[in-house]
Amino acid sequence: MFMRFPGGLKKALTLSYDDGVEQDAELISILNLHGLKCTFNLNSGCWAAEGTEYPEGTIHRRMPLSQAKLLYGEGEHEVAVHCLTHASLVECTPEQIVHEVHEDRVNLERDFGGIIQGMAYPFGTYNDKVVDTLRACGILYSRTVHSTHDFSMPQDWLRLGATCHHGDPKLMELADRFLKEDFPFGSRLFYLWGHSYEFEADNNWHVIEEFAEKMGGHEDIWYATNIEICRYHLAFQRLVFSADGQTVHNPTDLELWFDTNGNRYNVKPGETITL
Repeated sequence: MFMRFPGGLKKALTLSYDDGVEQDAELISILNLHGLKCTFNLNSGCWAAEGTEYPEGTIHRRMPLSQAKLLYGEGEHEVAVHCLTHASLVECTPEQIVHEVHEDRVNLERDFGGIIQGMAYPFGTYNDKVVDTLRACGILYSRTVHSTHDFSMPQDWLRLGATCHHGDPKLMELADRFLKEDFPFGSRLFYLWGHSYEFEADNNWHVIEEFAEKMGGHEDIWYATNIEICRYHLAFQRLVFSADGQTVHNPTDLELWFDTNGNRYNVKPGETITL
């Protein structure tokens, strides 16, 4: 039995960008043009002061909260936790980890609405203590900075690796492989991450423009945020099967899709079907 994404699709694409910097506006414009979705990981204790004017040549330019609300508050992109002060959590006590994660989550939910359960690790640092604390704080997934160079579905959402960073020399090679392969034996995820200020620093906005143009507009790809894919995958794992595998019950609030024995099925929320 192979999980399929909504509509029976085999492929999904998501992006993850950090820090809440001014360059996110240009990134969102590019992504929206091609129908891609992104998760933006924000530090609610690090907003720039209103009216901040940066010295000429400053690359890492955080936004004030008012600007961030306008940019991320509308549209289909996700806001997620990046810790209150961008602290390296492996250097923190459990109490400090809770404060960094919980307060950031509280602030972001207040300012952007919704229930926020996603995160990216500041500096990519984590350990078992950090992961256990995140779980207690209600976080469902947290992205690392590890590149897998493949498209496998995550086995541990709190130690979430990405396919690659946008600066990876194999980016377009991986994109071509993702588009060409059929993936008959399971669903696959292309996960891209980075910081949008890097495009300005490296003078290479063409990288994300070319990637978005290549990857956008495909009917066989589910364009989704991190949390949409995470919640779908976790919901799929909650399907209940009879002992002989012929009856399936969906106890979740999502419609779920899968292939088995050459047939495709979808199970609506609360529904029980016979295969």
